[in-house]
Amino acid sequence: MRSQEAELDRDIAALLAARAFTEIRHLAGSAQHVAQDNSPDEALDRIRFLANLSHNLPGVARPRPRKPSRRGKSPGSFDQAMAERPMSWVWNTAGPEARAWMLHHIEQAGLIWTPPPPLPASRKDPSPRTPQQWVSLLLRRWPVKAPAGRQPLPPVANVLKALDTEAICALHDEARRVRLGLSGSAAWLRAHLAPDAVHYLLPDPAHYYWPGTPDGRGGKIDWWQCTTLLRMYNGEQVSGLVAVRPETFTALPSTLPRKAQLRLVHRVRSIERDASLWGRDHKAECAPHLCGYVPEANDNAPTTT
Repeated sequence: MRSQEAELDRDIAALLAARAFTEIRHLAGSAQHVAQDNSPDEALDRIRFLANLSHNLPGVARPRPRKPSRRGKSPGSFDQAMAERPMSWVWNTAGPEARAWMLHHIEQAGLIWTPPPPLPASRKDPSPRTPQQWVSLLLRRWPVKAPAGRQPLPPVANVLKALDTEAICALHDEARRVRLGLSGSAAWLRAHLAPDAVHYLLPDPAHYYWPGTPDGRGGKIDWWQCTTLLRMYNGEQVSGLVAVRPETFTALPSTLPRKAQLRLVHRVRSIERDASLWGRDHKAECAPHLCGYVPEANDNAPTTT
């Protein structure tokens, strides 16, 4: 049933893309034709509406093979939802007018289609381990693997480190100071992390941030994208990201027994709710007289990707 729904979603996407492009071509026709039906501004607004609605549809209709950003990591709830119902993102991010337009053309084509359910909320708890992950745990294999054709991280990177709040904030300070590109506001973190909590740091680069990948500035990435598991002041654990130089990571103390590291790595990698989402939900209470945070110029929540 799920595979049939996914296939119908792809057919629906192809149909809607064709209808949108046909209407855009009509609106972008001769100046005389446009003038009869719409003012130029109205035609342009309609073209913009159709373009915004349909720009993801070709990718839904003919998807490319989906490659996980990290080998061995459990698929997230968003990826699972998109695999089951490829129209989930298009439908759930569409407004009432766009949804009405889609349903009109689907009904006009004589198709019976049930819209996808709402997208799942980011998972707060770790995902269940797969059988392969249980085997790796039993065999004590480190789960962070290099992308195909790339060199693995050095052994000193295959470590999960436990850090206090000030150490986590110092990493974000350094990443901003040397402009590594993945960092958030250490001031924001200091105000919102549990001050006496233990946080975790794991080198776990996505394939597009793997060391040696071109950095877009004429050089190559020479830092490690690290996943963090942070304890917020309300007790919730959320994920985050920070770029860390290899020499900085190596110098940090390693205090966790290897067995404990292997148990915790899965939790660090599989909690989906991140500091950015936590900060969004906290925004209404984020004020000096409520949580004590005083924004600084260009402050923002930690980077999450």
